[in-house]
Amino acid sequence: MKKLVLFIPLVLFLGMGVFLYQGLFLNPQKLDSALEGKPVPAFQLERLETPGEMLSEADLKGEVSLINVWATWCPACKYEHPYLMMLARKNILPIYGVNYRDERAPAIRELSREGDPYTINIFDKDGRLGLDLGVYGAPESFIVDHNGIIRFRYAGPIDRNVWSETLFPMIQQLQAEAKQDGV
Repeated sequence: MKKLVLFIPLVLFLGMGVFLYQGLFLNPQKLDSALEGKPVPAFQLERLETPGEMLSEADLKGEVSLINVWATWCPACKYEHPYLMMLARKNILPIYGVNYRDERAPAIRELSREGDPYTINIFDKDGRLGLDLGVYGAPESFIVDHNGIIRFRYAGPIDRNVWSETLFPMIQQLQAEAKQDGV
């Protein structure tokens, strides 16, 4: 019996090794969101550009949209910004920005310098909305249908491949559903 007890650390080590080995094959951009299929969380936050002007989840309803969580401290956000600018010029859908755990003045300066792809920009200084959205970091994006229901979450920068292979087909489908509903 004493000899079997000596093997317990080895069994625990092998079990942990198998568990960690499985994690090597997970794609962090495809993490499930607990909010998929649920409404955008309720919030009351200021518009980035206009302190004192309050926005809520009701301001984001009515059409298929993209909520993009970004910050000036986020290098990947700077990478995706030109692509968001191109999407905004094409006017495919409203892009709502959530300026996440950032400072207002640098964020406004960056949008003035680099361009502003956002229809509305929500100032989430303390990260409360990001926390409610289940954000792991920035950038993260959420496709929201015309009823205000989160239909898909994407973690990472949006580029041409992500847009054309994943996001845009889903957006087209949701826009077709909205059209059938008379929106």
